[in-house]
Amino acid sequence: MSPRALVLLATGAEEMETVITVDVLRRGGVEVVVAGLDGETAVTCSRDVKIAPDTSLAAAATQGPYDCIVLPGGGPGAAALGASAEVGKLLQEQDAAGRMIAAICAAPTALLAHKIGLGKNLTSYPAPAFKEKLTGPYNYLEENVVVDGNLVTSRGPGTSFDFGLKLVEIMVGEDKMKEVASAMLL
Repeated sequence: MSPRALVLLATGAEEMETVITVDVLRRGGVEVVVAGLDGETAVTCSRDVKIAPDTSLAAAATQGPYDCIVLPGGGPGAAALGASAEVGKLLQEQDAAGRMIAAICAAPTALLAHKIGLGKNLTSYPAPAFKEKLTGPYNYLEENVVVDGNLVTSRGPGTSFDFGLKLVEIMVGEDKMKEVASAMLL
């Protein structure tokens, strides 16, 4: 059975981080469900690109468990994920079960809002607004992708391929990750 990932999509999400991660995961053989925080309608992302989720978060939450829950960045999208009690409940269940949680760019601030992975190593978009908030509750690292136990974090749009490939490597294996990277000329 293929590994499964749930990608949470909120208004203001960073579209490159969302689409590149979903695409790389699917190329890697991961079954991906894109769930809209506010339902099944198209979500307007940070650069006015509209993305249609596969389903609503409410529906996707009943179809778990997932091997990985992915939180794309984008300041407003990350803030919405951080403010959602439903997202908090899913993340806490995922973390308690030791299943993977992945967050990129501003999304590690949503992890902090829900008290996920406190004390672990992580990274984020390096803007002071994010870095200063995360330094202290976490061990902040200046690396493109950071893995600490079940937590995988990355920096931003330019690291989305590395982020997606790391998730494929963890869920499917190094050989598949290399195959996907080679086919994408990376």
